[in-house]
Amino acid sequence: MGNVVNLNKFRKRKAKAERSKRAEVNRRLHGRTKAERARDELQKRQLQRQVDGARLERPPGDGDSADEPHPTRR
Repeated sequence: MGNVVNLNKFRKRKAKAERSKRAEVNRRLHGRTKAERARDELQKRQLQRQVDGARLERPPGDGDSADEPHPTRR
């Protein structure tokens, strides 16, 4: 015959482990210094600028007039 398990203790132990895991995730996500957040924001802006600079076509409404034909289409 197997061991008797107190289900209430098991449930509480499981909940505590889940809270601990969630706390670890939150510490990793939100436990950053102001300098780290600023560095990440700067990297994000630089990457976005680099991606925008590599576009082959400009998105519509970005200084283009709807009346003028597209320069590559005639």
